[in-house]
Formats: sequence, C-alpha cells, structure tokens
Amino acid sequence: MKIIMYSKLDCPLCVKGKKVLEELAEEFPLEIKEVDIYKDDELLEKYQIMIPVVEIDKEEVEFGIIHKDVIRKRLLEKSRDKIVE
Repeated sequence: MKIIMYSKLDCPLCVKGKKVLEELAEEFPLEIKEVDIYKDDELLEKYQIMIPVVEIDKEEVEFGIIHKDVIRKRLLEKSRDKIVE
C-alpha cells in the first residue's frame, strides 16, 4: 500500500509520525514516501500548519499528532477493500 507523509525539516511531530509509519511497515506491506512541503508551493499552502499529514491511497487519513491505532485501522480497512475487489 502506498503512503505519503507530508512533512518538513526540523519537525518533531514529523519524526514521531515517521516512526509510527515505520512500525506499521512491520505489520503491513507499505511503500512510504516522505514529501517535504517546502519544496512545493502548493503543498506548502495546503499543509503549512497541518503537518505531518499521512495520505493512504490518495486519502488524507491523519494529520498533526499521528496515532498508530488510527492508521492501523485505516490500513486494515483498505486491505479488506482490496480483498473484496
């Protein structure tokens, strides 16, 4: 499953959020991509005070403080959806 985490340099919440995603990658087959919002003006305007933002399959799932249980629940739902398809 593809996950994008929008972040920036020197962001303690982003570091914690990335750790949560890395831990979940031990449970789920994840492809994690980290995107620095300061390298894209549109992303900066969209997410400036929301980061980190976690996007799973193009759906914004969580932002700010990233909760492992929230992401895990969404990953399980997405996994079930793919099985049904």
